[in-house]
Amino acid sequence: MVLQRGVPVKVWGRAGSGEKLSVRFASETIETTADDRGDWSVTLQPLPTRHRPQTLHVTGQSESKVIRDILVGEVWHACGQSNMAMTVGQMAKQLPEIEKDIAAADIPMIRFCRIHAGPQRQPLEDLESPASWVVCSPQTVGGFSGVSYYFARQLQNELVVPIGIVDTSRGGTPIEPFIPEAAFTAHPTLKKERELGHREDLEALRRLPGGVYARDANWLPGRLFNSRLAPIMPFPARGAIWYQGESNSGTQEDPHDYAHKMRALIHGWRAATKQKEMPFYFVQLPGSGAGAGWPYLREEQRLAADLPHTGMVVTLDLVGGDIHPPNKIDVGQRLARWALAHDYHKQVPFSGPMFASQEIDGNRIVVHFQHADTGLMIAHKQGLAEPKETPGVKLTHFEIADANGQWHAADATIDGQTVIVTSEKVTQPIAVRYAYEVSPESIPLYNRAGLPTSPFCSQAELLKYDPHLPK
Repeated sequence: MVLQRGVPVKVWGRAGSGEKLSVRFASETIETTADDRGDWSVTLQPLPTRHRPQTLHVTGQSESKVIRDILVGEVWHACGQSNMAMTVGQMAKQLPEIEKDIAAADIPMIRFCRIHAGPQRQPLEDLESPASWVVCSPQTVGGFSGVSYYFARQLQNELVVPIGIVDTSRGGTPIEPFIPEAAFTAHPTLKKERELGHREDLEALRRLPGGVYARDANWLPGRLFNSRLAPIMPFPARGAIWYQGESNSGTQEDPHDYAHKMRALIHGWRAATKQKEMPFYFVQLPGSGAGAGWPYLREEQRLAADLPHTGMVVTLDLVGGDIHPPNKIDVGQRLARWALAHDYHKQVPFSGPMFASQEIDGNRIVVHFQHADTGLMIAHKQGLAEPKETPGVKLTHFEIADANGQWHAADATIDGQTVIVTSEKVTQPIAVRYAYEVSPESIPLYNRAGLPTSPFCSQAELLKYDPHLPK
């Protein structure tokens, strides 16, 4: 396995009531006694990076345990639904280029732990079955989450330390089951979801505005957190990466209030891990396989990025054939940029342009962006290649709203770090939006670092979407 460096590390287990135990790791030995239930724990002092395998010894009065081949480096949670769970092997079936990466994946400094467990009504103290760690090699990497592998590989290349990934994702699930129940408090929709989840009233949850189209217990609030994450919350990790949203914005699935759910997820994990500033980086939904509710959910995701120590990766330029676009290379590497810049203090560009404000000037709107300090450009990304600037190509996908809130296609031009937007049909614009489409073709706006602009709406209240109307 990999243990998190630089922080106290808890080691815990179960023995006989009142049994005396000794825990030894590296140069540290700690004595302890199990309580009346047999529970015991010790806390190791913050550990330095260790590239060479270490051994953990736990010695009781009647039994001993030895865990070998432990490295100390950086540990990250990876969670979400099927686009996080999609493996390197599954990517290779659609992208022949991945075979070269598989052949070159002899990287024993990367270790991967996959946790499978069904839903539970109450938080578990132990995993239902033991979790095993797998060392990265050409023989094993095909079973790793693609997003988390390319994230881990980028971190390992840059930091040259062991990287551990704990993957708790589950395909086909909304966000609700991954949010701790204690976090369903910050918004009326969340409170109602928690109440209906306790009653297991799936029909009422489906009818609830902003609720969840719950198919079974896997979809109910907190159920997968209880089984997959609650038991390992004492295991320290640096932060989390997250890729989810499809099952909150599909047919009859209501994406309203998703931003509140994202904030609840982040606050809930931070409270459970006792890390108030736990880094949390997430993926905005792509265009591939998109449904009618995806544009609205992408905007909700953007709004949730206002929490400190969070970051959002834009993927609209990563085209694919269906709901599972195979290019998880760019996804993982873009997530790694956030971690490298913010948690490891590397001087790397980490975000594409993000809407900051609009300035109405007569019949035009001037759009200001964050992360556009080096300027904006029109570019095109082809496959796995880096985006290539395309001078002379028209800047598209911008719309402005008139005084009645009606949207009109608009002309847009780059002016340094801003974009100027006008429409011959609108003399008094009130709002602007960009790439608010189910699957925009070839989104063109990037910053000079080659990172794409997030879709946005300057006044989200003007966006209208009804998941119950036929499409």
